[in-house]
Amino acid sequence: MLVTAIEAKPLRSLDRVRVELAPGIVSVIGPNGTGKTNLVEALYFALTGRSFRTSDRRDLIPFGGSLARAEATIRDEDGIERKLLASVSRSEGRRHLLDGSPADPAAIARSRPPVAVFAPDRLTLVKGPPAERRAHLDGFLAARWPARGELRKRFGQAVAQRNALLSRLAAGYGSPEDLRIWDAGMAAAAAPLVEARAEAVAELAQPFAAAAAELGLEKAALEYAPRAAGAAEEIQAGLEERREQDIRLGRSSWGPHLDELKLNSGERSLRRFGSQGQQRAALLALLFAEREALLAARRVTPLLLLDDVMSELDPGRRERLVARLDDGGQVLITAADEEQVPAAARKTVVPMPPPQTEGDGA
Repeated sequence: MLVTAIEAKPLRSLDRVRVELAPGIVSVIGPNGTGKTNLVEALYFALTGRSFRTSDRRDLIPFGGSLARAEATIRDEDGIERKLLASVSRSEGRRHLLDGSPADPAAIARSRPPVAVFAPDRLTLVKGPPAERRAHLDGFLAARWPARGELRKRFGQAVAQRNALLSRLAAGYGSPEDLRIWDAGMAAAAAPLVEARAEAVAELAQPFAAAAAELGLEKAALEYAPRAAGAAEEIQAGLEERREQDIRLGRSSWGPHLDELKLNSGERSLRRFGSQGQQRAALLALLFAEREALLAARRVTPLLLLDDVMSELDPGRRERLVARLDDGGQVLITAADEEQVPAAARKTVVPMPPPQTEGDGA
């Protein structure tokens, strides 16, 4: 599955900018301030309906405007092209269309490649709160095992139902015995999610350590730290033990919604003690490990978006990074200077185009 074009019309500083993409590594070159990061964001937005830079999609709307829109063209293995269009407006909210029509998220996900992005803004995945790492891990396991794609949603619904009752009990309404059915439901949803997360991290741990070492981060380790583990019956028993505490709090204080994915160097947490360079290397290593796992499993080849990835790497590490990418799949790299990009990644170079204005040619 290949993304053949991205068009932003408009989005942030971009207006009617279109870039054609090729298989393999595509390097988009342009001076700082020309909108390379905005182009990467436009592609991510078109494919996922979200931004990797902000939780408020309205931030994508140009200053003084009322609409942001991005469209990606995707060609599948049979040569059939489809279009994904994402938009957000101040008056109508957001839309995500497949071939011009609304589609549910599952249908859209099947129509595009998995996508992972490296950007300075994405370092929050390493140094930010655990919720971001949980969501990222769950996104990987859904791509790795599509049949498990609903586990996160199913658990989220179960914990929300239990929390609603806990809130009522904390306010003095109902009986604690009413929790029994919700304990069972939450435990039944928790057990397969914990198992899937553990399996995913076990598969990623070795390639993560290897990729990190190539990038200069020694003794890197990926570790899953679940709050609750075991069969559904064991998790239900743990919930029952904490019932009085949870009623006082008005929420569930134990379970997979509090799990942590730890990225370490030796015995030290990269979240707390890592330098920015180490955190960058860890983020890259995690994306490479996920890509390697999906390629090995022969799932849909992921699209990797690497924004300004070369600027803080020495020439040797740049070469090793590109060597890792030259094994299939599609990659988009941005750089301010073509000399920052190793020769192997300059087979397809696209100059960052200037935005068109009214009166320009098509």
